[in-house]
Amino acid sequence: MAFLKENILLVDDDVHILELLQRHLQALDYHTFKAVSVREAVTILKDTKIDVLITDLNMPEIDGFELLKFTAEHYPNMGKLVITGFPSIQDSLAVIQSGVVEYLTKPFTKQELIEALHKTLAQNTSASKTIKNHLEVNEPYGDIIGKSKGIKHVIQLIERVKNNKATVFISGESGTGKELVARSIHYQGQFSRGPFIAVNCGAIPENLLEAELFGYVKGAFTGADTNRNGFFQAANGGTIFLDEIGNASLAVQSRLLRVLQEKEVVKVGSQKAEKIDLRIITATNSNLKEMIKNQTFRDDLYYRLTVVEIYVPPLRDRKEDIAPLAEKFLYKYGLEYKDRLIKMDTNVLPILERYTWPGNIRELENILQRAIILSDKLVTVDALPESLKYNISFSDSDFVPLKEMEKQYILKVLHACNQNKTKASEILQINRKTLREKLK
Repeated sequence: MAFLKENILLVDDDVHILELLQRHLQALDYHTFKAVSVREAVTILKDTKIDVLITDLNMPEIDGFELLKFTAEHYPNMGKLVITGFPSIQDSLAVIQSGVVEYLTKPFTKQELIEALHKTLAQNTSASKTIKNHLEVNEPYGDIIGKSKGIKHVIQLIERVKNNKATVFISGESGTGKELVARSIHYQGQFSRGPFIAVNCGAIPENLLEAELFGYVKGAFTGADTNRNGFFQAANGGTIFLDEIGNASLAVQSRLLRVLQEKEVVKVGSQKAEKIDLRIITATNSNLKEMIKNQTFRDDLYYRLTVVEIYVPPLRDRKEDIAPLAEKFLYKYGLEYKDRLIKMDTNVLPILERYTWPGNIRELENILQRAIILSDKLVTVDALPESLKYNISFSDSDFVPLKEMEKQYILKVLHACNQNKTKASEILQINRKTLREKLK
């Protein structure tokens, strides 16, 4: 079987250069992605595995130097090829810690481009088609960031399922990044060129969910003025991600079971079945086993949805991931709100790591987003919410049994009463016999 060609990201604010590069590379069967700005390039990098970056340096707003710094930090094994109109590029590149970087000076020929690309690929260890062990390098996996044991296990499972169409069920608390896991399964695998359709079943009214998922024919219900495909038809050939699947009605569950069994859908109001070929990923923070006991979720559907289960641990159980996550949000919102890189004061991270994060990654993102808006070049402790600054978390060793806590309080009252048990009993509103028993 032939190996797949590398994915190459082209970044230049000159659309004519982009078109020229794309024509040359597509003629050699490389897969290309185009971006006219650094912002657009970062968006593509989030969802797509890129083997080689080809970028200009002189661009408006954010230049190519910042993009090289970003990829050096987050994608250290990615090949990098710079195209520029400045002959002194070697002096400039000497100050950039971006790994091995090849460069081309404009104008260049097709042959010069090919030779520079081949050198980049030869130096790029990640461009080989052997499977890279993502667990031993501190770089994002898709858009998943972290080095904790829990996240490494999640990535191991993604590696197992990404190249097949087994049904995957993702569980975890709200805000832990279940959709990011679903997107990584899709975009890191061999079906990444197909569509990825995300549907929040909890955000669609129950009476509309069936029609939105499976489509409908004209006249199926009031307001159905034409035939319309649903999300399943839109995801054909790719992946559909059904978030909050526990909100689906029993009628929708029955239809979904048919999709899984027969690999076909029937539009609302139609009798005709349409064959589909896609991967189904579902997620919820509800307890589906309890719903099965309460007969609000079908057990036969549950077992078909959970062929592979992936549990995403809460942020409080992977504190070592807070620092790289914070760094990601500082970069993202620093560019978005301030058009520059924003740093974090060294006193901030201990506070973030001390907090228990009931809202998980989503809460961390929101807090840092707010902090960046309130800051200039540096996020300090003053930019954090009061509830976060003065929050104190306790370890298990800080807690004692209720009986022991009660005894400590009684001894404190006795000490205040100079060991007068009668007076202490009155204050505690218990008799002397009960007081003696509680002190044993």
